[in-house]
Amino acid sequence: MTRMFDDDLIIRPARPEDERELAVLNRTTWSVLSDVSPQPTEEDGVFDERRTPEQFLLAVLDGRIVGYIRQVPATPLASNRHVRQIQGLAVDDTVRGRGIGRRLVDAACATARAAGARKLTLRVLGWNAPARRLYESRGFVVEGSLAEEFLIDGTYVDDIWMARRLVD
Repeated sequence: MTRMFDDDLIIRPARPEDERELAVLNRTTWSVLSDVSPQPTEEDGVFDERRTPEQFLLAVLDGRIVGYIRQVPATPLASNRHVRQIQGLAVDDTVRGRGIGRRLVDAACATARAAGARKLTLRVLGWNAPARRLYESRGFVVEGSLAEEFLIDGTYVDDIWMARRLVD
């Protein structure tokens, strides 16, 4: 299968006015494969005191938000300030396979590096092979795992910790 990149794809920071469209995307891309939280409802927003627009990069295609990635400081500790963490990635099913996830991950790496981060980490469910392949293709490696960390639909699932160094 030929992978095609969209030249008219725009990766940009989220703005408060993106919340409604972002909430719809968040709801429609929710999957037991990737999410440990309950499926969002139509009333659920995206932004709050812990999840702010500046934490999100959006993929916009033909004026429509088709993906996002969220990255935050790994912890509030000063001694951990050099580490950022991806805490969410979604791509609309209608545009999957076009390199949008890769572009979002690359943009998150560049943004973290520009902010002075030396390392970008994430957590992914062990059974989410597509996400694991995506992250590995962008230079992430497994740094650890927590066996049977989550019980999802009657199945125990490992929590895989991955990271990418951002400096040579």
